[in-house]
Amino acid sequence: MAIVPVILSGGTGTRLWPLSREGYPKQFWALLGSETMLQQTAGRAMGEGFAAPVVVCNEAHRFLVAEQLREAKVAGPRILLEPAGRNSAPAIAAAALLVAEQSPDDVIWVKAADAAIADVPALHAALEKAVVAARAGRIVTFGMRPTAPETGYGYIEPGAELAEAPGVMRLERFIEKPDAAKAADLVADGRHLWNSGMFVATAATLLAELERFAPEVVRSVTAAMAEARRDLDFVRLGAGAFGAAPAISIDYAVMEKTSLAAVVPADIGWSDLGSWAALWEVGEKDGRGNVVSGPVSLVDADGCLVRSEGILTGVVGLKDVVIVTTDDAVLAMPRERAQDVKRLVDQLRRSGQKEATEHRRVYRPWGSYEGLIQGDRFQVKRIQVRPGQKLSLQKHFHRAEHWVVVHGTAIVHRDGENVLLRENESIYLPLGCIHRMENPGMIPLTLIEVQVGSYLGEDDIVRFEDTYGRT
Repeated sequence: MAIVPVILSGGTGTRLWPLSREGYPKQFWALLGSETMLQQTAGRAMGEGFAAPVVVCNEAHRFLVAEQLREAKVAGPRILLEPAGRNSAPAIAAAALLVAEQSPDDVIWVKAADAAIADVPALHAALEKAVVAARAGRIVTFGMRPTAPETGYGYIEPGAELAEAPGVMRLERFIEKPDAAKAADLVADGRHLWNSGMFVATAATLLAELERFAPEVVRSVTAAMAEARRDLDFVRLGAGAFGAAPAISIDYAVMEKTSLAAVVPADIGWSDLGSWAALWEVGEKDGRGNVVSGPVSLVDADGCLVRSEGILTGVVGLKDVVIVTTDDAVLAMPRERAQDVKRLVDQLRRSGQKEATEHRRVYRPWGSYEGLIQGDRFQVKRIQVRPGQKLSLQKHFHRAEHWVVVHGTAIVHRDGENVLLRENESIYLPLGCIHRMENPGMIPLTLIEVQVGSYLGEDDIVRFEDTYGRT
């Protein structure tokens, strides 16, 4: 019987700002290697012994998830769309209900989309042990052997080994994220483990324990599943019912209360990449302990993490710092202050800085756009449309647009006529005209859009038809 991977992709990765933001969080970035964190996570559960994954994400990220899974050649995923974030217990309940529709005795493997794992064979060996315990009626988590007195993780105290599942221990208790002194004591005693947030159980066992300890979660999520709409690979949970579910983690809802909790100790090179310091820890270092990505030049730097997404970034004479450069923001701090990035993001939000949550490049199901210049009554954008994709049929009340193709070929529908545009050709779209653009070619389409008008907000749009179901 195949294991069903359940990938939770609802996080925002605030502590990896300015790279990770609400609109494009860390699981969609290639932080380690050429694949994104989501793609790496899915890739660890592909092939013999694994069923197609269930991915839980919010509606705003649905096409990012679908596209990245397609690029990674993940076949037949089911994507559960949360109308609102309600923490892990409702998300896991929804996935378990979806799996249980066909086979409640299937084993599901719940994992976050944004963790790094260095030793995948060791992960699979631990998974085999966990599956034995899960089929015996246990809910198994993975306990990571600590490498340092980390204060950013919760800890697990394991008990005696289970007779029915060699290598799996009874889970005695969870310990909240400790202070530095407590963390040092927990690591020194050699028994305690980091809580990885991965779980293995049958769908039926998980649902039974949720019903026992968090019945309001099951009631709300069951109602949301009954109201769900299904299109393509997406399952859209009912918004009202799901929004009524308590916002609670699976640890609080079930794992700290159930007598079925167990833990498999594992040494797999795991990190949740919850901060820039964590990324430095697992990154490939040069001879002076620096982790570098992008156009970066260092002189007399030691123990630094420096990442640039395009702008040349120079560092001279610094030690143990983090510097991250994007096209619209720069972060600089001592590496030891990495956990304080969230405080900075909270401050930016309070002051209304859009950079707190949005990137200059905005992703859409058909491709992306990027703001280049904005002035009084005009703005300029670069638009990229993937092969075979098209924008919605739409009109604007407050702006006219000029489109200039700089790469590829476009078909523009304008007030009932179709116009073919090649490179270096342009078209004018007067205020109020009904229009649409599509890329009929085999290569990406890039064009420059100049907007002119009294109001240039993204909400000045009336959609008449949309391939992706937007309104």
